[in-house]
Amino acid sequence: MGQGSELVIGNSLLEVRFDKNSSQFSILAKPSRETFVREGALNSEPGTAKIEVAWNETFGRGQEIRITHAGGNREEIMVFPDLPFALFRSALHNPGHDIVVKQKVPTLSALVDLGHPAAELKTLGTGGLLGVGENPGSYAWLTVVEPRGRNGVVCGWLTEDRGSGVVFSKVDNGRPRLKAQIDYGRLRLKPGATEALETFAIGYFEDARLGLEQWADGLAAVYHVKLPPQPAGYCTWYSRPYGAASDEEHLAELAGFAVTNLAPFGFSVVQIDDHWQAGMSTNGPNRNFTTHAPNGPYPHGMKAAADKIKALGLTPGIWFMPFAGTYYDPFFTNHMDWFVKRDNGKPYETKWGGTSLDMTEAGARAHLRSTAHRISQTWGFNYFKVDGLWTGTATRQVYPNDGYLDDGIGDAVFHNPDKTDIEAYRDGLKLLRKAAGDKVFILGCNGPQNMRSYGGAFGLVDAMRIGPDNSAEWERLLRGPTFGSRHYFLHGRVWYNDPDPVYVRTTIPLNHAQLICTWVAISGQMDLSSEWLPGLPPDRLDILKRTMPNHGLHPRPVDLFDEPIPCAWLLTDERHSPRRDVVGLFNWDDTEKTLDYSLDRIGLNGGTEYVGFDYWQNKLVGPFKDRLRMTLPPESCCSLAVRPRLDRPQLLSTSRHITQGIVDVIEETWDDTAKVLSGRSRVVGGDPYELRVVAMAPGTGWVAESLEVSPKDQGAKVQTGLKQEGELVRARIDSPESREVSWRIQFHAGDHARTSAAQ
Repeated sequence: MGQGSELVIGNSLLEVRFDKNSSQFSILAKPSRETFVREGALNSEPGTAKIEVAWNETFGRGQEIRITHAGGNREEIMVFPDLPFALFRSALHNPGHDIVVKQKVPTLSALVDLGHPAAELKTLGTGGLLGVGENPGSYAWLTVVEPRGRNGVVCGWLTEDRGSGVVFSKVDNGRPRLKAQIDYGRLRLKPGATEALETFAIGYFEDARLGLEQWADGLAAVYHVKLPPQPAGYCTWYSRPYGAASDEEHLAELAGFAVTNLAPFGFSVVQIDDHWQAGMSTNGPNRNFTTHAPNGPYPHGMKAAADKIKALGLTPGIWFMPFAGTYYDPFFTNHMDWFVKRDNGKPYETKWGGTSLDMTEAGARAHLRSTAHRISQTWGFNYFKVDGLWTGTATRQVYPNDGYLDDGIGDAVFHNPDKTDIEAYRDGLKLLRKAAGDKVFILGCNGPQNMRSYGGAFGLVDAMRIGPDNSAEWERLLRGPTFGSRHYFLHGRVWYNDPDPVYVRTTIPLNHAQLICTWVAISGQMDLSSEWLPGLPPDRLDILKRTMPNHGLHPRPVDLFDEPIPCAWLLTDERHSPRRDVVGLFNWDDTEKTLDYSLDRIGLNGGTEYVGFDYWQNKLVGPFKDRLRMTLPPESCCSLAVRPRLDRPQLLSTSRHITQGIVDVIEETWDDTAKVLSGRSRVVGGDPYELRVVAMAPGTGWVAESLEVSPKDQGAKVQTGLKQEGELVRARIDSPESREVSWRIQFHAGDHARTSAAQ
């Protein structure tokens, strides 16, 4: 609707107002009636604004304020039913007779109003958790948030088809101001042509975490993301011994060990890393991925290596660099036309990445198509770890990169000058997918080499390394939780986050092994190890067993806006009744730390009394109400399964997995008449399985009389054992084979010896 000089559009969640006189916009959150964006500016040129019907392939029919400028440029502010974001999109027109080249295109600038001065707010972006004036700029998305209340403005680019979207924040007279910009490098506008640009979203959320998740959901919808099942497995690179690419003999030994000892728990992939390939290079890896190194670790070739892994029932994986070559390697010297050039005609070469293959040139595309098809279809590798992705954008390597940096986008010269850097990169990823086939799992590696490869890969990879390389050393081990937490909302929505491997080797302290494995198991991100598995002692190997399989849920960090690395996560499973919750607590510091949260802030019910089970300490915790307060030793963790306290027996935890029942318990039922707790669990053959039942009641309490499994399970030689420790009942189930076991525990009310639950 229009009223005087003001145009107004909206939906049930927000309202956009545009002043035709000042050409400024504001956005109001309808539930609170608070204006969260003020003094928004799109373009300084005079324009004609009117309300039109909007249509979007993903979001359907809506409204838009369309501003048309005298030179033919156009801007649109759009709202769609039930979408919590206002969308912004521009179009550039070239009315002249010569080609116009645009490198960086500003989209909007606006003040954020959260009712607090900028000094009391934080920004979270790809560069981390920073003050409003400290953020160097964020790729793809950014949020401005009031940390204590979690309320904030979330904004992000919903498309990155041709340009790389970035967002900046600064302090403007004590208030935060956002600026959105698209970096194209070289966007060529031909005479008379109009080019539609990328789409930007901005919205207000009482909990900015939900806003980030909904932005990721929107991104996934725009790019029609359908993720395959999430794998777990092994990467050779960091293994000690037999690291890098390993070799024929030891890879076969490891795969055989893994299929016996870990596959029943969810292990599925064995991936060969760098050093298997042919070629020569004085700048980073060799890059002839058409064959194996003649004197390398796989003398019988890569097909033979893949066949051995597949014969065991595992998925063979392989590392390579799809968009990189080496111009002085004899394999490439007669193919200079394959390479992106600089203005002086020389091949575009960057540190470690080598020479960028030009994904706009037919010969380079044919080379990539042939290489990917050979690796997947001829050799039989169904898991690709594709490294050096930024080389496809023909930009500099700026590793490690998270906040915005000048990387010279636009310096490169492509065979087809009408293709931008990001468009060429996306074309290469699409070609890679088509040549490999839909059954190949594609892991991108990695965003921080140059963050142009991050947003540019949206919708085109199954997983993405979201941080720099880690290692078993403590400071580098923290990279996974640092970057995995920061990008948690993308995981399972846009792609699977890969934080790099977990480590359990005996050269690292047990608490470090438990901590990194617990973080991966609860956050649910990619679970790869890089250990020489046959050499692990049983207790360290057992830690890996407790991380697999992935739970397939969407946990949240509790203190995302409070700590550089969140110290608390909540994992909730409502797929079955009753609901199950696991709280992960993490002390990343080198001194003892007390973590203290209200239950409401965690995501639990503050008015409810809970009881918990500490997985690694193997003991009851609580009961507790209103707050959860625990003191953790330096560099340690706690996986705490929690349930509301009831005056009858209930299953609190299991031994199978760090998430304590979420991956293994299918059903749980209490029969109050018969006084029977029964259920079904997925158990692994040969792996002792324990149900941890809390039997609390006022007065006389509960006594566990017996544990039984079904006649069918008894016929399969499933054995049981029962032990009661006060209010804790431990019911053991031993099955010689992996199966679903139906169990029932008979109780009666009566006196029993009580033990004190740990507080």
